[in-house]
Amino acid sequence: MQQVPVKSSDHAAAPKMPGQIPYIIASEGCERFSFYGMRNILTVFLMTSLLMSMPESMRAGTAKEVFHTFVIGVYFFPLLGGWLADRYFGKFNTVLWLSLVYCAGHACLAIFENNRNGFFFGLFLIALGSGGIKPLVSSFIGDQFDQSNRSLAQKVFDGFYWIINFGSFFASLLMPIFLQKFGASVAFGIPGILMFIATLLFWAGRKKYVVVPPAAKNPHSFLNVVRTALLAEAPGQGRGGLFLACAGVALAIGSMFLIPGISIVAALCLALVFVLGFGGMGAWMQLERARGLHPDEAVDGVRAVLRLLVLFALVTPFWSLFDQKASTWVLQADQMTKPEWFQSSMMQSLNPALVMILIPFNNFVLYPLLKRMGLELTALRRMGAGIAFSGLAWIVVGLMQLSLDEGNALSIVWQILPYALLTFGEVLVSATGLEFAYSQAPLAMKGVIMSFWSLSVTIGNLWVLLANSSVKSAAVTEQIKQTGISVTGFQMFFFAGFALLAALLFALYARTYKLQNNYRQAA
Repeated sequence: MQQVPVKSSDHAAAPKMPGQIPYIIASEGCERFSFYGMRNILTVFLMTSLLMSMPESMRAGTAKEVFHTFVIGVYFFPLLGGWLADRYFGKFNTVLWLSLVYCAGHACLAIFENNRNGFFFGLFLIALGSGGIKPLVSSFIGDQFDQSNRSLAQKVFDGFYWIINFGSFFASLLMPIFLQKFGASVAFGIPGILMFIATLLFWAGRKKYVVVPPAAKNPHSFLNVVRTALLAEAPGQGRGGLFLACAGVALAIGSMFLIPGISIVAALCLALVFVLGFGGMGAWMQLERARGLHPDEAVDGVRAVLRLLVLFALVTPFWSLFDQKASTWVLQADQMTKPEWFQSSMMQSLNPALVMILIPFNNFVLYPLLKRMGLELTALRRMGAGIAFSGLAWIVVGLMQLSLDEGNALSIVWQILPYALLTFGEVLVSATGLEFAYSQAPLAMKGVIMSFWSLSVTIGNLWVLLANSSVKSAAVTEQIKQTGISVTGFQMFFFAGFALLAALLFALYARTYKLQNNYRQAA
């Protein structure tokens, strides 16, 4: 294992693909099979087994709440994993140890198929393990590159995303069949075996990896600069930024106790949104006060990170729409006509299949063609367009729901169109965003910034839980009924509009964003 210090060098080597990449890619393929194998049958298992003791009218809503709470956990724990890796243990050790926690979670699902507490504890362990390693594997890939071969990094990130969907495709196709034919123990046990294999593959490459050591304790770290900016006084100037940050803390505390109908997980996540949002705005307002007390490069780095977090915030509506294909879209598929052997959750296999087609198509056909036509699809343009395509997908799904609500028989084949639109948006947002987030993150904050990228998924799922909680109110439900549209159909069009508005704001903000190049120098 190579310990590589982060330093400057004048040596310019010809671009060369790092030989250790296959270990990471193969491990990721197995890990994604394990994750999507259990994730894509979770809603169906909850509806048909674990929640059967509940009244039928409550089952669908509870299953959606459990599913999206789990996803929130998966994309919240990257903050913990990123912090541990950047400050204490390094990426390799953190990934290896949390992978073992991940394996234990799969074991709990297989063992406690009839025990709600044991099963939910397994979901917690998977959220901790999967979430903890999520930002680290992608940033660990980035660490294998430097300025001399960074031109190959986007291709590897695309390959990384391709193998994710390779594992997801077979998991989505096979696990519903195993659940139906062999029961929950087998259906949840097989993903556990694949996760153990993923751990072994990652460990096998230990002597070949480039390892960037954890950053030493830094008096000019991001949080220290932000703290200085908020607390420092300036003669003749007010302290509006500090007041704004304190207001965020007050709203965070209020969200824990004053918002009815939301789970503790959703309340904690909403509290984090208030702290980050208002605290970030407050720090931005007073950031210049940190100059002189901290080096200019540290202050400029904080401003760059805050600008980046605004982009991440504008991506959250995309994840609101994307992750509901495993909950809302599955429940819609239950209402549609289909062959007896075909299960609703199997439709999700279409998403990774399309990703595996679209990534090479985009890279070798679409992007070169558009470039020859004079249109350069930068990373930010791709991401903005991807958010818009997700909105279009939900307009189509909403129109299909209106038809179903009118009592019309609708074939499940119709879901192919929204899946195609949503998947095209996913490739533009997610595959591009991985490399973009890494390239923009300061060297000492790779894990944490990739964690914030993952946190955008958590916040996206938070919007889903808040929307579901709002429609439990009799007053809100009555207002929706007056539109002549079902609650489900109304929510679909609401989320479509949410994404289209976010795409517009993203495009406007991206025009002023200054790109960074934060790959390490060649050793």
